[in-house]
Amino acid sequence: MNVSNRIQTAELDWEFVDGIEIPISKQFGDVYFSKDNGLLETRHVFLNGNDLSERLANLKDFEYFSVGETGFGTGLNILALWQLWQQVRPDNQSHLHAISIEKFPLSKADLIRALNVWDELKPLAEQLIEQYPLPIAGCHRLTFPKERFSIDLWLGDAQEIFPSMAKTKAVNAWFLDGFAPSCNPDMWEQNVLNNIVRLSDYGTTFASFSVAGILKRGLKAHGIDISRPRGFGHKREMLKAVWSLPESDEDSLELDQTHALATEQQHIAIIGAGVAGLSTAWAFATRGHQVTLYEQNNALSGASGNPLALLNPKLCPIEQSHEHLMTLSWQHALNFYKNFKAFRPLQIQQIALKNADELLDLVNQYPAQVVTNSANSLETDYSSILLTEAGSVSPHQLRDEILQHPYINLKIAHVTALVSSENKVQLQTNNQIIAEADHVVVCCARESAALFDSYPQLKPIRGQVSWVDNTFAPLPLNEAYSYGGYCMQLDASQMILGASFYPNREDQDVLPEDHVHNFELIHSVFPEYAEKLPSTSAWQGRASIRAQSLDYFPLVGKMQDNSRIATFAGLGSKGFLFAPLCSEILVAQILGEACPVPDRLLQKLNPQRFQKKVKPKKPYFKPQ
Repeated sequence: MNVSNRIQTAELDWEFVDGIEIPISKQFGDVYFSKDNGLLETRHVFLNGNDLSERLANLKDFEYFSVGETGFGTGLNILALWQLWQQVRPDNQSHLHAISIEKFPLSKADLIRALNVWDELKPLAEQLIEQYPLPIAGCHRLTFPKERFSIDLWLGDAQEIFPSMAKTKAVNAWFLDGFAPSCNPDMWEQNVLNNIVRLSDYGTTFASFSVAGILKRGLKAHGIDISRPRGFGHKREMLKAVWSLPESDEDSLELDQTHALATEQQHIAIIGAGVAGLSTAWAFATRGHQVTLYEQNNALSGASGNPLALLNPKLCPIEQSHEHLMTLSWQHALNFYKNFKAFRPLQIQQIALKNADELLDLVNQYPAQVVTNSANSLETDYSSILLTEAGSVSPHQLRDEILQHPYINLKIAHVTALVSSENKVQLQTNNQIIAEADHVVVCCARESAALFDSYPQLKPIRGQVSWVDNTFAPLPLNEAYSYGGYCMQLDASQMILGASFYPNREDQDVLPEDHVHNFELIHSVFPEYAEKLPSTSAWQGRASIRAQSLDYFPLVGKMQDNSRIATFAGLGSKGFLFAPLCSEILVAQILGEACPVPDRLLQKLNPQRFQKKVKPKKPYFKPQ
């Protein structure tokens, strides 16, 4: 993606028509919705044009239906879709997912103003606004579990986003929206239409207010049948299309079936109950699937079991944000953890030590409400930036909240082998079958290798955290500090500091020299404060072993194509940051859902990358 600067929000004019404020794009010189009645037009063109009332009402149990949109705008189409879903959805575990692209997103203030027109949509608009993302390029997943509804909002240029999307699930229906072709020709280019078709399959439908020749020719080139029913209001025509399987090919043509989609509850076995296993269990359980966690000792017995975890991303230059794992994971993690009492929002003063200019320049790249030059409470001679959107997680409280889910069960057992049979995977302990599952996810760090014939190398890294009484000068609970190490309040009377970092060591005793190491880290940056701390002989701590892949990317996915066994490991020291997003990626691959990251990043996470050079799949086209 050729992004030289931050995402630019839309510049708007406003026009009153019959007492209603209509937003008009200055960039494209066109209205965001019809002056006649934008909501009625959406229902006529996009909802009826894709026959969605009937199709959504007839979804089977656990069926997943996705709708793609070429221009998010004010979100009116998505809210109308959501409203229809509330009205017709079956009483089962089916799920509706929307995918939308936007190059110039409205600011949150403008979005609120634009949606204020539609009184009947306000309850839904308020939920959308609450999760509306920061103007940073990339995919932003908004989830509404109680509604069985979710949205992937991709911010960036459609010409670059559509080719980057991984096809883990074909889109069922398209809203070909956006400003008129005469105002926004890039949206209707052949490259965009080719990739819309790539992301579709036989049975996919398309609807648009536009009947422009470039659109009709582009769809017909792929054998898509087009009709032109009456348009909305004064418009004579609209476009309605369906990609039908040619009768002559019904027996011979292999369809692009990315998954045999399950329409019944799946039993998912997850081996390992650290943050990888817990977050994966939550992702499956909130979709209605039965999950059993198997743990040899106790949940959080490994590296995930520290008293407190800091969500402290190292942000990338803004032009890389759309496919940078840490930046994408940070945004997703904040949305994920805020649903738990274990989460504490805070801001982090990141001290500029190595590559200081690169860190300080982030202030000029990211939105002002995210990164600033403001200082926190502790004095230092070093320059810094303030990351205002961050947080900490209490791992044991999170564990307890996740394990309360009615579809999640924890069993203490040592699984020593996995044996695939027809449509099932057997879990064995010393050659005894203890359970069967539809799918298995192995999340036990370096011990994962014991359950596979071959497995990528994960190197051990010893890390020790320390905590100490600081009642003499406790830090604010909403502040943390990052300086090669980190510190923040563990509770009202203790500060937690970390962490030592020793590659290729597997000893887990709490060592005095590691306390000294953690003291020297904070003393090097905040000497005046550090000298007031008690002697390190009074410090307490915990040591654990992190597992790190050789290229620093986690292992997320199947070790063999078409297998029912996947792995999720190698998170290093960023487990709590990476786990929520990587869990969504894993579920997309196993259940056949939309993937919330671009294909290039997906391939970087593929555990098969160490066995062979994994190439993205070539687009499938059958032009006629």
